[in-house]
Amino acid sequence: MHPRYTSSPPNPGAPLQQQQSAYMTQAYPFQPQQQAPLQHQQHNMGQMRPQPQLHQQPGAPVDFAAWGMNDATAQFGMQLGQSAVAAGQDYVQKNFGGFMPYGTLKHHFNVSNSYVVYKLRLVLFPWRHKPWTRRVHRPDQGYNQGPPPPQAAVGEWMPPRDDINSPDLYIPLMALVTYILLSALHKGFTGHFDPAIFGSLASRALGVLLLDVAFVKMGCYVLGVGSGGDGLGGGAVADVFAYGGYKFVGVILTLLAGMCGAGVMLWSTVFLYAFFANAFFLLRSLRSVVLPDAINSSGTVNPSQRKKRITFLFLEAVSQIIYMGILVRI
Repeated sequence: MHPRYTSSPPNPGAPLQQQQSAYMTQAYPFQPQQQAPLQHQQHNMGQMRPQPQLHQQPGAPVDFAAWGMNDATAQFGMQLGQSAVAAGQDYVQKNFGGFMPYGTLKHHFNVSNSYVVYKLRLVLFPWRHKPWTRRVHRPDQGYNQGPPPPQAAVGEWMPPRDDINSPDLYIPLMALVTYILLSALHKGFTGHFDPAIFGSLASRALGVLLLDVAFVKMGCYVLGVGSGGDGLGGGAVADVFAYGGYKFVGVILTLLAGMCGAGVMLWSTVFLYAFFANAFFLLRSLRSVVLPDAINSSGTVNPSQRKKRITFLFLEAVSQIIYMGILVRI
């Protein structure tokens, strides 16, 4: 008895590939459904386009709604931030403005690349430089040589970028940082490096600098320098720091000579040259301040005061060998 078929039996002449495809379809009935989400995702990714960025003009008002912020809340936040900044500036001005005003710092950091190059050359080779007097800007006479009038302010001096004889704070600050890093590098070469060396070097350098500044200010106060409209003036602390900070240039030169393997004789020669150059630079720079010319200065200096001021200049110049000797011993 033969079995009955409800449908036609498979064609024996059909290709083997079609039969295998039918078996695969029965074995994996969910295969077409797995490909559908991928096609849907690719279709959605094809429809996605990068959103254009909003470019705002510099002078246009800020659109806070684009950032999801309310205009009133944003304005309140901006006013609160401005009030905090103004309060911080007022606090700094009240507590530190009397010691070194912001205008003074801005004036002493007004330098250029050419000024830095010429100033470094002047500090290391001051022997044939002329003149040494600072240039003053008088509104009615323009730029002139010589000391300022009796009511001279810091802003009346020409900035360092326009006057090679004007003291700056950029070179002393960079020289101080370079001295600390170079000394730490020297300690590393000798195998005695310690992270705490940075603090000790900074403390030593600042201590020497403050000692030098205190000596100059005390001498100017005792001798009355600046009381008659000449000299450093009562509040020109930045000038004293600048003149005292130039010694680090010679100290760096001496350290480089030691790191290059110079012998004791060569190292001593470099150190003595750096000392004499710095001492001569201070003598010539401070001479027009401590001993102003009678023609250009409103104050008069009698022979006794002149002798005392010359002695003070000599002591300030000679004391540099002590300060520099402390700094080079690392």
